[in-house]
Amino acid sequence: MKAARYYGKNDVRVEEVEEPTTRPGTVKIAPAFNGICGSDLHLYHDGPMPPAPTDTTPHPISGETLPVVFGHEFSGVVEEVGEGVTGVAVGDHVAVEPLMVCGVCHACKANKYNLCEKMGFIGISGLGGGLSEHIVVEERWVHKVGEMPLDQAALLEPLAVSLHAVRHAGADSAAGKTAVVGGAGPIGLLTAGVLRAYGLKTIVSEVSPERRAKAEETGVADVVVDPSSEDLAAVVREQTGGAMADFAFDAAGVGVVLDQLFDSLGAGARLEVIALHTRPYELDVTGKLTMQDRVLGSAIGYANDHEEAIRLVNSGLVNLAPFITSKITVDNIVRDGYEKLLHDRSEVKILVSMS
Repeated sequence: MKAARYYGKNDVRVEEVEEPTTRPGTVKIAPAFNGICGSDLHLYHDGPMPPAPTDTTPHPISGETLPVVFGHEFSGVVEEVGEGVTGVAVGDHVAVEPLMVCGVCHACKANKYNLCEKMGFIGISGLGGGLSEHIVVEERWVHKVGEMPLDQAALLEPLAVSLHAVRHAGADSAAGKTAVVGGAGPIGLLTAGVLRAYGLKTIVSEVSPERRAKAEETGVADVVVDPSSEDLAAVVREQTGGAMADFAFDAAGVGVVLDQLFDSLGAGARLEVIALHTRPYELDVTGKLTMQDRVLGSAIGYANDHEEAIRLVNSGLVNLAPFITSKITVDNIVRDGYEKLLHDRSEVKILVSMS
């Protein structure tokens, strides 16, 4: 079968590999669409980093070294089910929660499997990937999506990331409150969409004019702010009658954005970090947290979030269609995918088809 395999920095090859077969408790899927994620871009442009293996060090769960089949944001159609599978059937439209976990560490036993000590991702750490004509995964990771179009279903993985952060912050039960989202990339936009679905007023801050336009076009933001020319805190103060924001979500991963978000929070508010920061951040704990009785939290990935993400989409509370900005074929993934996303700020989510 055809698959896109990751060999290392600037090296993804579309080639023929052996087709996987079902085992007891597994499901064989024909991937339909696969989204390109920021993690994919980092791996392609910067080289292997955990949870990806290297060409000499295997991932502890998959046991694989590079190359591995790429692609972890994907949807597809069930082709075959293994012995003992009862939750899905041939022909079902599904999305995959692309995790691999040990099942025995304290986090796994506490059902916080996104924090597994050996956690990896299907499509990054091994065990196949969405950029292939066929993949076999454990039934537990396969979620039926009902009537949801398969292109939108490929966005359930990043939607689950945003949903997990919103739930982790407690904002899913805060209808009528105000939240500020710093950064309007894919995760920031989806976070704003989830917040709107739960009834919060959203203020999105973004320096890129293309991304600000997308926040307005998709309707996920009640207010859009350009922090390079506007005072975000002043806008929040005006929008809240002086009370300031109840929640802030960092989807940018830049220290200056955290500064702006802290300045936008009210007393007793919470700041949730979703983005990965590559540099240390210096925080005035007393001034920004303690004296304001605030909470600083952070969230990674997802655990037990996909079913709620599917409900939000199928009930019309979140519309994923506007976030799909391009569709390409796997044969052109480097030029039209990894290279394009490096320069084109108007793209939100590029979907890759195997055909």
